[in-house]
Amino acid sequence: MLGLDKKDTTLLLIVAVLTMCAPFLLNPFPEGSGMAQFNAGYPDLMQRFVIFGIFAIGFNILFGLTGYLSFGHAAFLGVGSYAAVWMFKLLSMNVLPAIVLAVIMSGLFAMLIGFISLRRSGIYFSILTLAFAQMMFALAYSVLTPITGGETGLQLALSDPRILGASATAEGNIPVPALFGLEMRSSTVWEVGAWKFTFNTGYYFCAVIMLVSFFLAIRIFRSPFGMMLRAIKSNQQRLRYTGLNPKPYTLAAFVISGMYAGLAGALMASMDPLAGAERMFWTASGEVVLMTILGGAGTLIGPVLGAGVIKYMENIVSKINSDILHGWFAFLPDGLEDFVVAIIYPFIGKGWHLTLGLMFMLVVIFLPGGLVEGGQRIARAFRRGKKNEAPKAASTEPAE
Repeated sequence: MLGLDKKDTTLLLIVAVLTMCAPFLLNPFPEGSGMAQFNAGYPDLMQRFVIFGIFAIGFNILFGLTGYLSFGHAAFLGVGSYAAVWMFKLLSMNVLPAIVLAVIMSGLFAMLIGFISLRRSGIYFSILTLAFAQMMFALAYSVLTPITGGETGLQLALSDPRILGASATAEGNIPVPALFGLEMRSSTVWEVGAWKFTFNTGYYFCAVIMLVSFFLAIRIFRSPFGMMLRAIKSNQQRLRYTGLNPKPYTLAAFVISGMYAGLAGALMASMDPLAGAERMFWTASGEVVLMTILGGAGTLIGPVLGAGVIKYMENIVSKINSDILHGWFAFLPDGLEDFVVAIIYPFIGKGWHLTLGLMFMLVVIFLPGGLVEGGQRIARAFRRGKKNEAPKAASTEPAE
């Protein structure tokens, strides 16, 4: 189907089903229950899951296939956000032109930065990309304030010209991003007993784009171009001995990866029309590196899983405080309850980064292939167990 083999088609269908059913899967606990704290089925977080999934998928095309580790990919995320907001200010509030401009602008910036940075490899390439990203952050934060809004960020205003759209609504408010009149922030809530499931237009728009991005990533991975990128990662020197120049391929991978980042930035601006320099800071670049490695660099679904885990911890685990913990362990004797809370509390709430760091260390040491490798090991263990049970069952049967 769609030019994919059976295995890739199955993977795409699984991702599609999980994405489309996210409002149900991410709200397993009824509203008002003690475990409702772990529900993640609200629009803002679901949007972040798929947007950062797109960001990680694009980064994986560069890092997972070629082995080039960029520490400056957040620069293209910021460029995409700024381009989208400027399109909202000048043209219309339709999200499609904003996304197209963001992808083009981030691709142009990626071509320029990649052309210079790819003259070096290894740690030197990583430092160059980090330097470019920090320069762009500094420019956006101070020097280019008339274009970027500086410290306050680029925002919409009632004075925006907006050639193909109204500058204000009938109520005198600033218009919101929409897709041919369908507002990104509009939601429908479905109540089933004690459960509430929210279906948000912006989320499903981002989800469809993520599925298309995931499909394109599969095609790139399975294409001759993807094989060339793997050859570059395997041994670039031997590839040169065959007479092939790897630089055009690495530059193409860098540009494609930057365009994915710009797409993610445009979607962030489409959900919340604001662009700030903090999206270009080095910590945002480090976050996508963690997502890719945690999920499994070089795998198809790994970066999406990594993005989901980190964003879940950032938005759910970080909100667990000592009062919630005391409520969970109230059945224990007072002294033991306080001791258990004191042990767990440093790893949640404001200390969720400590848990993430420990998880990252364990993955790097024991699961170099990330969460995907962990799932594969579990699957192999189950298959091995079934194979071992089959002969035993056959040996107990009486001879005929």
